Amino acid sequence: MAHKDDEQPTGSGAGPDETGPEENTSGPAPSGEQSETADADADGLTIDDILGAEQTPEAAAEGASSDKEASLLIDLKRLQAEYANYRRRTEEQREREIERAKGEAVKGLLPVMDDLDRAAKHGDLVEGSPLAAIGDKVRAVAERLGVVSYGAVGDVFDPQQHEAIFQAPTPGVTETTILEVVEVGYRLGSVELRPAKVVVAVPA
Repeated sequence: MAHKDDEQPTGSGAGPDETGPEENTSGPAPSGEQSETADADADGLTIDDILGAEQTPEAAAEGASSDKEASLLIDLKRLQAEYANYRRRTEEQREREIERAKGEAVKGLLPVMDDLDRAAKHGDLVEGSPLAAIGDKVRAVAERLGVVSYGAVGDVFDPQQHEAIFQAPTPGVTETTILEVVEVGYRLGSVELRPAKVVVAVPA
């Protein structure tokens, strides 16, 4: 007959080695981890991404319109500069053509002015005489047209303006200078009507 002391307890209580219910690891992350994740996502964005995301269709339309106006303004300024250059070139060409036309008309007066210069050297242009009066009128017309004479004794010889018909070695001369003017030169503005024909003195 068994004793009651040999029976094992059948209670439902947990022993000392048994553990409680397992912790749930799939729950929401702590608030600190959520903040770090948000910061990491924000680091991949740029200012343009943020502004673009916040831009409304109306703002986008206004920006496109502003870019179009700026492009049109640049085109307008370029056209204005091109037109100003065109006007300047046209004006310069027109002035040159006017000078050439005047020059062709004045060339017919040059022989007459040469005769007047010769008459003045020979003393034929007496002040108050009819010939002197005619000479003054011819010279006045040439001056009004803008004709300028050049070539004088003592000037430095310039092959671009003077035509040397004779070279005279002269002691004491250090540079080529005009010794005698055979025929006066004339120009009208930038148009060369006739070079001056001169005798030059060169170093001996």
